Amino acid sequence: MSKILVTGGLGYIGSHTVVELVNAGYEPIIVDNLSNSDIKIHDQVAKIIGFKPKFYQIDLCDAQAVKDLAAAEPDIAGVIHFAAYKAVGESVANPLKYYHNNFYSLVNLLETYYHQPVNFVFSSSCTVYGQPEHLPVTEDAPIQPAQSPYGNTKQVAEEILQDTVKSGSTCKVISLRYFNPVGAHDSALIGELPIGVPQNLVPFITQSAIGKRGPITVFGDDYNTPDGSCIRDYIHVVDLAKAHVAALRLMEASGYAKGYDMFNLGTGNGNSVLEVIHAFESTTGEKLNYKIGPRRPGDVEQVWGDVTKSTNVLGWTAELGIAEMMLSAWNWEKYLAEKPF
Repeated sequence: MSKILVTGGLGYIGSHTVVELVNAGYEPIIVDNLSNSDIKIHDQVAKIIGFKPKFYQIDLCDAQAVKDLAAAEPDIAGVIHFAAYKAVGESVANPLKYYHNNFYSLVNLLETYYHQPVNFVFSSSCTVYGQPEHLPVTEDAPIQPAQSPYGNTKQVAEEILQDTVKSGSTCKVISLRYFNPVGAHDSALIGELPIGVPQNLVPFITQSAIGKRGPITVFGDDYNTPDGSCIRDYIHVVDLAKAHVAALRLMEASGYAKGYDMFNLGTGNGNSVLEVIHAFESTTGEKLNYKIGPRRPGDVEQVWGDVTKSTNVLGWTAELGIAEMMLSAWNWEKYLAEKPF
């Protein structure tokens, strides 16, 4: 059973990926500094998979702590690197926080595993495309100037990974460029758990619907889109988690020779902010209170992905639609209302 180090493994996408790794026969080793996650998620994951995976509370910006981790777990076969700050708006307001955390953590991991035959999956983002010239955006699309410091950290991180592979590292690397993860596990035992006011649309929707928040603000209704609100490619977090397993399987395959590759992860379709709000209402029967506000700094007008490469090379396709995304997110929010953390 191959051991896979999952950094940020108690976070939103990380916890779902831990579950899918176990389902696929891997042994996940979780690393998290709990800066944007809750230790109780460890217990929630255990309820789903039937045991508590090994967990280290480590700040990956601490180079010595990363080396000590590698010494304690010498037989790691793969690393899935989620641990990063990820809120666009916050990155605009506090760029140095993002550059420090997102770069130091990655560099420390790479320095530690540079000479080991480790399969490295990087949590990248569609933000690397900036505002694309053509839609849907393919992996070969020109990289536009980043619209936020967060997006810039993903662009530069991919360059760091490519340069590391070119320099002779024995690591194989796949960058997975996520579009917009939403939803929750169908058990309703894990899901998105933002600390403080949610920075993303769907958790704000569910918290507003349950009564934790006031009206939802739609940031801009004057974009060049059919209803004036921003368009994104929303993907169910469980589909996204399964793609990380597919990436590991691909790098493990005997015929796979690439040192570095990247894949879009999305549904290949775009939904506007207003369409997501209406989908939540129609799926759950809950009426939402929302208002139109000014545009938000750093937001891209519209982006959705071409996922042909992921289908043909990764052998992965998103299976769950917007209805499953909204319903599972709502079931998770109701679970939290009944059993608050």
